[in-house]
Amino acid sequence: MPELRRTPLYEYHKQLGAKIVPFAGFEMPIQFTSIVEEHRWTRENVGMFDVSHMGEIIIRGPKALDFVYYITSNDPSKLEVMQVQYSALPTEKGTVVDDLLVYRLEDHFMLVVNAANIEKDYNWILSHKLEGVEIENKSYEIGEIAFQGPKAEEVLQRIVEDDLSQISYYWAKRVKILSKEMLISRTGYTGEDGFEIYADNETIKDIWGKLMEFDEVKPVGLGARDTLRLEMGYCLYGNDIDETTNLLEAGLKWITKLDKEDFIGKEALLRIQEKGLKRKRVGFVMREKRAIPRPHLKIYKDGEEIGYVTSGTFSPSLSIGIGMGYVKKEYSKKETEIDVEIRGKFEKGEIVRLPFYKEGTVRK
Repeated sequence: MPELRRTPLYEYHKQLGAKIVPFAGFEMPIQFTSIVEEHRWTRENVGMFDVSHMGEIIIRGPKALDFVYYITSNDPSKLEVMQVQYSALPTEKGTVVDDLLVYRLEDHFMLVVNAANIEKDYNWILSHKLEGVEIENKSYEIGEIAFQGPKAEEVLQRIVEDDLSQISYYWAKRVKILSKEMLISRTGYTGEDGFEIYADNETIKDIWGKLMEFDEVKPVGLGARDTLRLEMGYCLYGNDIDETTNLLEAGLKWITKLDKEDFIGKEALLRIQEKGLKRKRVGFVMREKRAIPRPHLKIYKDGEEIGYVTSGTFSPSLSIGIGMGYVKKEYSKKETEIDVEIRGKFEKGEIVRLPFYKEGTVRK
């Protein structure tokens, strides 16, 4: 096995007594206190996440826009400078190489990709390279903090010289923190208002240390990051989407611009749309508190197997089991009653409209 990487914030996690686990090729904190405590703290105050394991791939050159337009499912030509877009890298079959954020910066694009897919994505992007495009993998030179929660703006403003209230949702800005210029964006994957901060590996340590001085801030591990995103119905690559799931059945048509002139996978996706979907990603809640769904469990309707769970957990905000999965299209409607096979027993659930948690402070 290749040696696990460590983020620039690894020593902080050790000092704080975090439970460290292997994740996507890195040694990462799964929790500092408890998943439920960290989850609820983020919903009420500010949770600070080390997301330095995420990848950053830079696209430059006179044909940079044309290239990003071709390799992604969304439409980057609609982005203004310093605007951010959620998108995907589709395969020729219309399935998902990865989901990602596309930043249109002053003279280049930055693609923020999932940690487990850094090398795969980089090689995929290189394999489609056009003339007039430069591609650079900066993933291991950039540290990143996600600063999430209803008090995120108020607290971060204490160390930022610029007015954070002027940064809209899914926009970015160069700001000064601790007298150094860096990039921040009003983005995140928790459903709460917040920011993502990008800096070099040394500077990110200083920012983490400074923000930890504030009482409203607690460090949060990957465990609560997962429960927070699942409460919002957000996809996790490797669970809810991958190279076996197409963008339309995954409920990602909103980031799939089939009216674009051309992009990888467009023809396949048009054919899928014309034929009609066979299955759909859905969210469901369990009836009994004891019933906690987990990935790979089977979903049934009247004794017939109709699908499987891709993500499942106990929801700290709703105090009930929640999950997402794929079911045959005819059983995907809201309020459809289902059974999930948990430890050999059928447990009752119901399909619901996403997100599960509707009280988030994310500023749209």
